[in-house]
Amino acid sequence: MSHVNDPEVIRRLLVTPARWAVVGLSTNRARAAWGVAGYLRDALGHEVVPVHPRAEAVAGVSGHPDLASAPQPIDVVDVFVNAQRAGAVVDDAIAVGARAVWLQLGVVDEDAAERARDAGLDVVMDACPAIEGRRLGLL
Repeated sequence: MSHVNDPEVIRRLLVTPARWAVVGLSTNRARAAWGVAGYLRDALGHEVVPVHPRAEAVAGVSGHPDLASAPQPIDVVDVFVNAQRAGAVVDDAIAVGARAVWLQLGVVDEDAAERARDAGLDVVMDACPAIEGRRLGLL
């Protein structure tokens, strides 16, 4: 079964104040994660927690090497890693009790999405929060 994004889930995740762990967020401003994290934080008012193996601070917020070391609870895990690594991140999101996983454009892992849904998480896959937010008129 292939995943289909639910427009209501997308809207709810974007408009409900939450803590978003952005996996793959580093200090590299040229990366898409930087711009999307800024949009989530500045336009939508979400708390953004950087998660990256180097645990770099981003925009004055301490970074964490993995989801387990990030401040809890985590509401949404935004996955900016390649599809081959996404399943492990989704499994970590399930393990820390996240409410949702959002796999970025081009990140597709049907098995991981199914595991997340089976664990009760909302799933958005192959989509960008900044693109979706702007499409919905959310700044």
